[in-house]
Amino acid sequence: MRDINHFIDGASFTGTSGRFGDVFNPNTGEVQARVQLATVAEMDRAVQSAQAAFEGWASTNPQRRARVMFEFKRLVEANMNELAEMLSSEHGKVIADSRGDVQRGLEVIEFACGIPHVLKGEYTHGAGPGIDVYAMRQPLGVVAGITPFNFPAMIPMWMFGVAIAVGNTFILKPSERDPSLPVRLAELMMEAGAPKGVLNVVHGDKVAVDAILTHDLVHAVSFVGSSDIAHYVYQTGAAHGKRVQAMGGAKNHGIVLPDADMDQVIKDLSGAAFGSAGERCMALPIVVPVGKKTADELRERMVAEIPSMRVGVSTDDGAHYGPVVSAQHRDRIANWIATGVKEGAELVVDGRDFSLQGHEKGFFIGPSLFDNVTPDMSAYKEEIFGPVLQIVRAANFEEALALPSKHQYGNGVAIFTQNGRAARDFASRVNVGMVGINVPIPVPVAYHTFGGWKRSAFGDTNQHGMEGVKFWTKVKTVTARWPDSELEHADSSFVIPTMG
Repeated sequence: MRDINHFIDGASFTGTSGRFGDVFNPNTGEVQARVQLATVAEMDRAVQSAQAAFEGWASTNPQRRARVMFEFKRLVEANMNELAEMLSSEHGKVIADSRGDVQRGLEVIEFACGIPHVLKGEYTHGAGPGIDVYAMRQPLGVVAGITPFNFPAMIPMWMFGVAIAVGNTFILKPSERDPSLPVRLAELMMEAGAPKGVLNVVHGDKVAVDAILTHDLVHAVSFVGSSDIAHYVYQTGAAHGKRVQAMGGAKNHGIVLPDADMDQVIKDLSGAAFGSAGERCMALPIVVPVGKKTADELRERMVAEIPSMRVGVSTDDGAHYGPVVSAQHRDRIANWIATGVKEGAELVVDGRDFSLQGHEKGFFIGPSLFDNVTPDMSAYKEEIFGPVLQIVRAANFEEALALPSKHQYGNGVAIFTQNGRAARDFASRVNVGMVGINVPIPVPVAYHTFGGWKRSAFGDTNQHGMEGVKFWTKVKTVTARWPDSELEHADSSFVIPTMG
């Protein structure tokens, strides 16, 4: 059986822990590989490699670092088919979704290619007599990212793209469920011209995570995963003096006003709720139609739409989505459906009995639809992370606005309407970090920033864009005085600019 090694100091590294995690093919249910789980010593080896590479990489001028990013982008694009197939074989998402996963990560790399411009500091000439003040952004040192299974290309590139471009060296601890692609990305980064040690990949479980969070030489940690673990990462990392951004779970709402284009709403909901088997923190698992007429029509149209959703293997070009990542996750989704029924929600479409002919052992589950879900139900409160759409009916606009605003998660929200004033009011008032107006999955473009509120994010700095640059750098401000002895009086004295 194939073993998936770590990638340390520019090369494959075979671990010695004797502990492994199974890597499944979700389409067949078979174990296709083993991934090594690191020891504390192996994590330290990666950190020491990154530390050794830091001084030289940080002193490399931004133009040369940008050229590495440009070449990395070219290599990823040239290997797109290989990367997408590798991703789908371990995650289960269809090839089109895998290509999208890689492409969204590349968009952050494109932003990182402009790092010489982004890193330009501030300068004030003549802040005082003969005094200039300027500020510069400098890298932190060795930094780390801990990433989830659902986007094994995009989220690592969100993190290491900006972090490396500004001059840091990076430790990536990816999900052990689909670990091959992150290693391949590190290989391509070396091929692009990054020195060894600039990007290391260390596989592992909680042992590896804690080794990152407590290591003296790791200065910042970015995390994406469930909210409970995000909170743990934030608390532990901060307690050890690290800068931490920890993105957690979500339960995104889609508000449908009576004037919405229902044809577009149904199309958008199908993709946003069921696409990628619902394994997205920006999925849209809750739809909130306003008014009985709107709710009844939406329900009727969704019931008619769901049978057209095709569930298939990852390589099926006609499939809308593939299997979920593991048997345990499939069972977890099924248990949440059972919980919703027990709590009194109406299960209109039940996808639990879905089986794909010829792939009966694969981790497949069909689309499900609930109606009459209420805010007191745990199946509403918690993240299901599967192809389950819940209808929560609202009598009016204010009631619909209150639902996402009061929910424990605040990652994303969408509103569907043709009323610009209502959309503007909603976007201003809703207590959620990212808002879509007739956009079902409001993930911002790479040169803006990604981040939720409430239990969807811990820390005060978001992913990518200028927020990412700020997170991965520290500001140094210099006040400089260059007196001219011939022009200055002998009795002149230094005056702080703000005190003159």
